Amino acid sequence: MKVLVTGGLGFIGSHLVDQYILYGYDVVILDNLSTGSLSNLNPDTSLINMSLLDNTLADCLHKEKPDIISHQAAQVNVRTSVTNPIYDVETNLLGTIRLLQAAGQVGIKKFIFASSGGTVYGQTPEIALPETFNTKPVSPYGINKLASEFYVDFYAKQYGFQSIILRYSNVYGSRQNPASESGVVSIIKNRLQSGLPPVIYGDGEQIRDYIHVSDVTAANILVSQLDSPKHEIFNVGTGKGTSLNELLALFYPFYPDAKPPVYTDAKACDLGFNVLSINKLTSLGWPPQISLKEGIKQLCQEHD
Repeated sequence: MKVLVTGGLGFIGSHLVDQYILYGYDVVILDNLSTGSLSNLNPDTSLINMSLLDNTLADCLHKEKPDIISHQAAQVNVRTSVTNPIYDVETNLLGTIRLLQAAGQVGIKKFIFASSGGTVYGQTPEIALPETFNTKPVSPYGINKLASEFYVDFYAKQYGFQSIILRYSNVYGSRQNPASESGVVSIIKNRLQSGLPPVIYGDGEQIRDYIHVSDVTAANILVSQLDSPKHEIFNVGTGKGTSLNELLALFYPFYPDAKPPVYTDAKACDLGFNVLSINKLTSLGWPPQISLKEGIKQLCQEHD
């Protein structure tokens, strides 16, 4: 099976590429290098340096003829989507639509879309959210991710390919870019390593569902092999909530001389609570393997 991974030089995408190769897939990466890094390039793949907005995208897919497209590429910063919503629409929504059009024309078998369980549900009660929970995103990023889900469903029905939506919770792990505001774990680690205090927006009691990138890639591999109905949505998280203050407490044993956190005003579009129910995906035999405590330990013991 040939799989094309968009954003395959990025944080999640590059880990996924490595796993696809281990499982014997023929892998092609499509990445415009806007945030991805060539240092993440697996030597057993080929790279197409191209934007999804490039006019030759359809020609490229015709040439490659992938069986599966795994669409991981995105502008992932919620606050960027607030300050620059046009850019977010172009990158996340228009880019996805163009990819779906081209995918349908070349006759792909399956389209996997990386959505955001952290944003499409919006403000929620303090429960683990099932996939059937009402979606009411409060940021342009979440709005465009949800709109993209509808377009995935539309084009899957138009062209007859299988489609799977994966709604990720807060993913962390190696290769995550601390310069991006979307990865709080990598930001905290980077500041503590640099002798700087972590900056917490709000009181630090915001609850999130943190999942290790290896568990996310395992979920992707599972659905790649799944002979599923035409359209499926799966949450990909741990089902467990951790406050920002609790997260910080996991880091400090590894940085005993680190400065205490600095608290400042909460930011717009920041949710108070977001935890995903994962019963649907675990019923297929996928359990998250790495606890947050173990994942933070691995991260802090890495050599940068």
